[in-house]
Amino acid sequence: MTNTTMPAEAPATERPPSWAGVLSLSLGIFAIVMSEFLPASLLPSIAGDLHVSAGAAGQAVTVTAFAGALSALLISVVLPRADRRRVKIGLTLLAVVSNLAVAAAPNLYVLLAARLLLGVALGGFWAMATAMAAHLVPSQHLGRALTLINSGVAAATVAAVPVGAWLGHVWGWRGVFLLGSGVAGVALAVQAATLPHLTPAGTSGLRALGSVLRSGVVLAGLSAILLIFGGHFSGFTYIRPAAESMSGMGADGFAALLLVFGIANFLGTALAGPLADHSPRTGAFLFPAVLGVGMLVMYVSGGTTAGLFIAAVVWGFGFGGVPTTVLSWGARTEPERLEQIGGVIVTICNIAISLGAIVGGILVDQVAAEVPLLVGGIGAIAGAALLTSLHKRG
Repeated sequence: MTNTTMPAEAPATERPPSWAGVLSLSLGIFAIVMSEFLPASLLPSIAGDLHVSAGAAGQAVTVTAFAGALSALLISVVLPRADRRRVKIGLTLLAVVSNLAVAAAPNLYVLLAARLLLGVALGGFWAMATAMAAHLVPSQHLGRALTLINSGVAAATVAAVPVGAWLGHVWGWRGVFLLGSGVAGVALAVQAATLPHLTPAGTSGLRALGSVLRSGVVLAGLSAILLIFGGHFSGFTYIRPAAESMSGMGADGFAALLLVFGIANFLGTALAGPLADHSPRTGAFLFPAVLGVGMLVMYVSGGTTAGLFIAAVVWGFGFGGVPTTVLSWGARTEPERLEQIGGVIVTICNIAISLGAIVGGILVDQVAAEVPLLVGGIGAIAGAALLTSLHKRG
């Protein structure tokens, strides 16, 4: 276990890079995001076992996003001087406990309470990821580090979600959440072995957060991010009911669909880092716009298996680049307040996830299973246009 203490005030170029630490952050993101995404692949099983509607079960995503939003916004205020190594490890431990509690949940209320814990882990971990990466590698490699961290999201989408759909058919949904707890436990062990001790910089607390929230550029960018993430999750939370409704796709076909989505997601993530460093305006428009187009393609052509898979490739590629794009935008906008801008971005993302899940659930239950694809696609494209125009003015 490392005992290195890294003073946050020291310039990144004076410290040796810790790519092992960055990799441990990626593993933590993989474990937590995998747990966040599991309801999307297991929604019918969870709803049937707990005797609730698909829309009600989908609120497992909503409560996670709600807790994540509060955690991301407030963690740097509540813990302004805490060792970030210990904070990261503690948040990963919460993910372990959450998945164990979900696996044992006797009813929807216990499940939702357990998912609140995951939201705290999710929001706090994401909020501090950019700032910690900036202290682990030189500043000229931040885009590369963010790409590596965000590859945890892509890996979760490529492997965990489709595998979760398949294992849910074999083991049952509770067994899949036990597996999620084990993966988070592995991430915790790797973080304990590799992350250095890190004291946060002096620009913490309510004053720094207030400075970020008073920026008109930041507020406009957050509005764009709200549209992008809300649009995506209004459709992705209910992608299984939509696919089944439009094409009659079974469990095996759906697992393959998510695998294709995840592979494309990984490719988008890999491209996002170079674009964020060298052509940020291109990335700011490309990835969320492609995401929205993919959703619209699925809405139009999802009645055929080929249409579903083509749409999944486009949609997955677009979403793969979005996290790196928006976090890099935040780092360029507020380079002296990385924890605060990271926190407000993650807060808005989780508010968007919550709103997307709520709106999508209403549309699924009251209109039709495929309608969230249409609404979400339009929202994501509008967010891309706003973020691009903002970058141009900035």
